[in-house]
Amino acid sequence: MSNPKRNFIYNIIYQILIMVIPLITAPYLSRVVGADGVGIYSYTYSIVYYFMLLTLLGVNNYGNRSIAKVRENKEKLSKTFWSIYLFQLIMGITMLLLYIGYILLFDNKYKSYATIEILFIISAMLDINWFFFGMEEFKKTITRNTFVKVGNVILIFLLVKSSGDLWKYTLIMAGMTCLSQVILWSFLRKKVNFVKIKFSDIKKHIKPNLILFIPVIAISLYKIMDKIMLGSLSSVTEVGYYENAEKIIGIPMTLITALGTVMLPRISNILAKGKNKKVEEYISKSIRFVMFMSLAMCAGLVAIGYNFAPIFFGNKFQKTGILIMMLATTLPFLSFANVLRTQYLIPKEKDKIYIISVSLGAVANLVMNFMFIPRLASIGACIGTITAEFMVMFYQAMSIRKELPMIKYIKSIIPFFIKASIMLIILYSLNFISMNNVLRLGIQIIFGCLLYGLLNVKYILSIVNINKIINKLKKKKKVEI
Repeated sequence: MSNPKRNFIYNIIYQILIMVIPLITAPYLSRVVGADGVGIYSYTYSIVYYFMLLTLLGVNNYGNRSIAKVRENKEKLSKTFWSIYLFQLIMGITMLLLYIGYILLFDNKYKSYATIEILFIISAMLDINWFFFGMEEFKKTITRNTFVKVGNVILIFLLVKSSGDLWKYTLIMAGMTCLSQVILWSFLRKKVNFVKIKFSDIKKHIKPNLILFIPVIAISLYKIMDKIMLGSLSSVTEVGYYENAEKIIGIPMTLITALGTVMLPRISNILAKGKNKKVEEYISKSIRFVMFMSLAMCAGLVAIGYNFAPIFFGNKFQKTGILIMMLATTLPFLSFANVLRTQYLIPKEKDKIYIISVSLGAVANLVMNFMFIPRLASIGACIGTITAEFMVMFYQAMSIRKELPMIKYIKSIIPFFIKASIMLIILYSLNFISMNNVLRLGIQIIFGCLLYGLLNVKYILSIVNINKIINKLKKKKKVEI
């Protein structure tokens, strides 16, 4: 059986490759193509993203869960994979044709970029990450992403030299995404056999896929629709500010996403074996860990956000600093809800609660966006996102409070909240001391990590299990003697 701790580390690397490597190029792109260029790419990608969502529907969660349940039986595994994938392929071909129709009939302003982004839909048609996640085989995705993402960075620095090269950047992002999916297929042949699939085999997956698609589309309304609304109700420049702020917030979320991706198939498999007490133990430990991390990251980003943005992205992106500070407050809400969703609601097939929660979040976000984006532009989009993330977390927690000890969880994270607040006050106060901005930022980051680490040294030692490490070292020393 695979090791969840090792898979967690693998998936952290996977998520970091997705988020951090593009972030390496962000300061360069912000200066080369400018806020308008960043905004145009973000706006056009936001549109093609909806066609990608419709290709995959709820398969990322549903496929992951389904594969985890049958992975020990190759015959069932093969049948499950092909029946789910054929459904995905049919949806992909349909969405590809509809997107081409959209380009021909509606998209005139950014038609060249939209045409290149057809490759994104093809990549969604080929996406079988859900299979390997269900198998708890994360190393393969790391190997693939290392190759592809490093290639991304090299090509961007070599080929994108001016604002006129935005089409090249679009082609690199879409083409390399497609290539990454093609590579993953080479690992599949040893895992499953090709089996004949009837329409009835595909049909049984349609309803559960559609059910899990509802929260996916609802989440997209306050993750992606923000940018479309900003581009329509304000300007692509404001989309550029918002896009870069989201990139920064996405970095700390890699840890949380990694944990959820690893634990979903693990808990689905445990539940299939009837080990409910083990599930509660995992959830309790996970909530403490993600809140320990997210509260620190929230405090740190609020403290440094305003000065960080112009240093990192350039002086034209000062407003991005304000957006980073605002969006950082969503990290604790996102983290808490992520554990409840991936370790309880989805594995236990409590899809109704999940659907209602994200639907409420989507409605709240759309209302706030219509109210505030026309007046406050990207700041208004942040208000909508903060409201949405809180609503999702609150509804999920309230809905399962009789099944899981929510009060116990909240009490366990209060010490982390207090220590993160202390760190925030000290780091923020450094903003008022006259010194070089780059030097101040470096001091804040290093001092913040050391301070929070010292304040939580007891918890950190309990995570790494220092006693176990000491015993291993003692045994090794005895062997050497």
